Amino acid sequence: MSLACISDVQAKGNIKNALLFSTDIHLLPEQIVEYYQARFHIEFIFRDVKQFTGLSDCQARHLPRLNFHFNASLIAFNLAKHKLSTCHSSAKSFVFSITSYKRLEFNKHLLCTLIDKLYLDPDLILNHPNLSSVLSYGKLFDI
Repeated sequence: MSLACISDVQAKGNIKNALLFSTDIHLLPEQIVEYYQARFHIEFIFRDVKQFTGLSDCQARHLPRLNFHFNASLIAFNLAKHKLSTCHSSAKSFVFSITSYKRLEFNKHLLCTLIDKLYLDPDLILNHPNLSSVLSYGKLFDI
């Protein structure tokens, strides 16, 4: 069994360790970390595809219909990712989560509703230097 240990020094000086295991004894620790990072991204993909593009909503029983449904859900996710990644072409590793975009759009809608219902000055709020931090409240990743 191979083992990789990742240590991170926290703000208060505490050390946080993560132990990553592999049954392949020939893997280097760097490869183990790389595989775990890839797995993390894959799990985000399946979570988003199940929650937002209907992967688990198919009731078909025939294999060709199931294949079509799975492919349609994954294509919808990939199209959304492609469209949004073109907006962020400057980022080296683009991390994509529909949950973050959903949160961003909800925060925008909530802010517009508050401005409207409380009769606030939209120019004062929408031009505030901290607007982006308010809109990004609750997101998983920076987008």
